[in-house]
Amino acid sequence: MSHWHASPLTPILKTTVGGVLRAAAWRAPDRVALIDGDRRWTYAELLDEAERAARGLLARFEPGEPVAVWAGNGADWVVLEFAAGLAGLTLVTVNPAYQAEELAHALGHSGARGVFLRGGAQAGILDRVRDSLPRLRKVITFGQWPAGAGGPLPEVDPAGPAQILYTSGTTGRPKAAVLTHRGLTNNARLAAAAVGLRAGDVLVNPMPYFHVAGGGMITLGLVQTLGTQVVMPRFDPALQLELIERHRGTTIGGVPAMLTALLAAAGRAGRDLSSLRLALSGGATVPPELVRQVEAAFGVPFVLTFGQTESSCSITLTRATDSAEDRAETLGRPLPQTAVKITDVATGETVPCGTVGEICTRGYLVMAGYLGDPEATAAAIDPDGWLHTGDLGSMDERGYCRIAGRIKEMIVRGGENIYPAEIEAVLLSHPGVAEVAVVGVPDRFWGEVVGAVVRLCGPVPPAETELAEHCRSRLAAYKTPVRWLFTDGFPLTATGKIRKDVLSAQLAEAGLADAGTVSASR
Repeated sequence: MSHWHASPLTPILKTTVGGVLRAAAWRAPDRVALIDGDRRWTYAELLDEAERAARGLLARFEPGEPVAVWAGNGADWVVLEFAAGLAGLTLVTVNPAYQAEELAHALGHSGARGVFLRGGAQAGILDRVRDSLPRLRKVITFGQWPAGAGGPLPEVDPAGPAQILYTSGTTGRPKAAVLTHRGLTNNARLAAAAVGLRAGDVLVNPMPYFHVAGGGMITLGLVQTLGTQVVMPRFDPALQLELIERHRGTTIGGVPAMLTALLAAAGRAGRDLSSLRLALSGGATVPPELVRQVEAAFGVPFVLTFGQTESSCSITLTRATDSAEDRAETLGRPLPQTAVKITDVATGETVPCGTVGEICTRGYLVMAGYLGDPEATAAAIDPDGWLHTGDLGSMDERGYCRIAGRIKEMIVRGGENIYPAEIEAVLLSHPGVAEVAVVGVPDRFWGEVVGAVVRLCGPVPPAETELAEHCRSRLAAYKTPVRWLFTDGFPLTATGKIRKDVLSAQLAEAGLADAGTVSASR
């Protein structure tokens, strides 16, 4: 049956966000922890700055109070993350792209008592909603750290809340996942070990810090392996390659959309990337063909992680030592101390190996719940403690998992369940396809039919008929797309996930549910 029991051989530690930095500074005080532009921090210096900032925070906030950060990546963001952890404050990470209404929701819903920002246009946006936020006491601009008195910092409970992260939902308001110190730090440590990170590794971090991968897995994982993080203010493929060359980066990574851009930039840049030894991705479905392309282009094994915000980041991971087929075709095996099972969507019963169902996980990594939303929490975490991810997948007899898509993205055509990931993999195997997203399109007769949104490439881009025949020769007829949209870019979430809901709506609005093909621009 598709049930992987948690391996207890690797212990779960009683660690905190601030505590892992203290441990690193004790073990390797002079090793470089962080690089931002021309400035470097050793672990001792980073801890010293974080402790001073923690005392400044405690001069204005009480332990346990939520404090928000609404800013793009920077070393000061990392310092604040550790300072909040040392002070026992709950850090609310807010997407820096949020506008007034979205910002007001995040700050009001979380009950943030303070917010850190960079000023400029952000200050004006906040001013428009400040009167609707009665619990917001302090607005602090980065570069103006509040001063604090000396003295000891509080004891922080590993089981207590460390961060509140708003999920990148595509419908309705994002939900606020409450993650604990114990969950975040242990998940980052176990994931870093599975990835193969080691002391002295250098990782140019392209992920936004407000995301659980950027501020959680990568930042907290590197600290626990005594690695060096290079800050990127925003994702720029040419800049990422430049920083890897300059700092002798050992790991290249990002969500699939970032990796696609990196492949294109690498072909133009001519950078010395000989220091690389790993490629890392996650955060969205990684097509097998992209894995093979990255491995061929950079000459390193590709490691990918599957997880979500609600699981403190990683649930399963491929390893560099896995076979080339497993690295490209699977999500890897569950991390230590992580139980995983695949359940029937209708009955909730565990399904046999090889059968598609919902991926569920249980263990230390599961969030404390959705802030202020007991109904959504109960829908996500069942009475036995299983987190229902909403992702469809399967498990083989070895525990290796495969993704089939989101439950909400599953296409039901005349009673047949169709999984977009399978069709996307087939289309991406065509040399004329650069990117693709498969979605359901409303149909009066079938209920839904298969639609494909494609970005083409190559000197002679293929026609719709060629792509349809490519699918028909490899898939059952009912899985072959019958509606097509050609585009030069996809709508993305802030973390690089394709907005399939937007694509489906575009197809419907264009009248493609009945007939026809359109071309779209960015």
